[in-house]
Amino acid sequence: MTNLFNPIGDKVEQTVAANGEAEEDFKPIDEIESLCMNCHENGMTRLLLTKIPYFREIIIMSFNCDHCGLSNNEIQPAGTLQLKGVHYELRLRDMEDFQRQVVKSDTATVKFIELDVEVPAGKGQLTNVEGLLTTIVEDLAFDQEKRLKETPETAVKVAEIIAKCRQMLAGEAFPFRVSLDDPAGNSFIAPDPRDGVGKWEKREYLRTVEQNQALGLADTNTEGLDDNGDIVPDQVYQFPASCPGCMHPCTTNMKMVDIPHFRQVVIMNTSCDDCGYKSNDVKTGGEVPEKGKKVTIKIKTPLDLARDILKSESCALECPELSLSVNPGTLGGRFTTVEGLLTQVRDDLHNQIFEADADEEKTKRKNDSLDSTEASRWNDFFDGLNSAIKGEREFTIVLTDPLASSYVQSLADNPDLPDEQMTIEEYDRTEEEEEDLGLLDMKTENYENDV
Repeated sequence: MTNLFNPIGDKVEQTVAANGEAEEDFKPIDEIESLCMNCHENGMTRLLLTKIPYFREIIIMSFNCDHCGLSNNEIQPAGTLQLKGVHYELRLRDMEDFQRQVVKSDTATVKFIELDVEVPAGKGQLTNVEGLLTTIVEDLAFDQEKRLKETPETAVKVAEIIAKCRQMLAGEAFPFRVSLDDPAGNSFIAPDPRDGVGKWEKREYLRTVEQNQALGLADTNTEGLDDNGDIVPDQVYQFPASCPGCMHPCTTNMKMVDIPHFRQVVIMNTSCDDCGYKSNDVKTGGEVPEKGKKVTIKIKTPLDLARDILKSESCALECPELSLSVNPGTLGGRFTTVEGLLTQVRDDLHNQIFEADADEEKTKRKNDSLDSTEASRWNDFFDGLNSAIKGEREFTIVLTDPLASSYVQSLADNPDLPDEQMTIEEYDRTEEEEEDLGLLDMKTENYENDV
């Protein structure tokens, strides 16, 4: 079966034969004559089906009219809506960060947080952070002279934003943040192996009823809830979904359980009978504790790799010896073993960084977008991670959870005694953590007075 969505490098190899002559029967770009909506003459639409590194299949479309000069380009995701929405946040610290690749679908919104400027959902784009910021400057500068005449106060405020944008583009306003939020889950900001904690963050979330309606999806089934509309403990709920592997219909199961000596958690599982895809997620419940919790565990033997570990969605994970940092929300909630958690981190990252292909030769070949230095850096990282998973090296895991919802199994003989290889400490949440968790805006007493 012919794969229509090959990386651009593969399409180049298919286009040019071994003797340097173009293959007559292969055209990487499809051309369709179509109506120009500006002059109503016929123009040309070009379609390119390709894969985006670290991401998925997309369709790049461009239109050009030779009669009036109108041109346009956009991208569309080739797959279906994802099971969850996605939120990315990147903290820019130097000029190199401007070159991060960005895929913005037509359902995504972009926000430069320090500017308090938001680009609403609209045309899909394949660009970088610099391109996003440049587009904002161009859009704001359009009709600025007309604003000065009609609404001078608005024009002055717009001019201030344009000036701040240009300072950012010139590298005079570091650091600052850009966020990308897509309820359809089809947008993306590229990571970098050198990113530390707090620089690049990906968080998946369940869509609200309003977001599902905006995407044309049916409302969530609420049968089986109690009188207050809450889910019933130990009861399994099923939701229809689409498999992200083969796009066939599948089922998501959800169950709320009480873990003894810990707290209430919600276990979610998605499985597909057609392709065998499986995923699971764990979300903790209960009240918000007064302090966060930091758990540090030293992994010395293969026995330590078998420890149970619960990493909540709000927990950040670090392994200093492995140069590994996982931001809160990146993996969702996971209840597994230390070995299982590291294996999942490795597999997820490897599938994003290197293209997976049924052809073994193509699987071994690095993605055409990676230069030799970056590919070597990723290979060294994965080699170190594999050694840790096999128990061939000692390392440290640090779980920092502002909601104190994470857990590592103790191997002490007496449960009342501390584990010599593990330290647990409580800490006061930072203002930034409380803001990210929405605690600063939360009011639980006398709120009726504000109505």
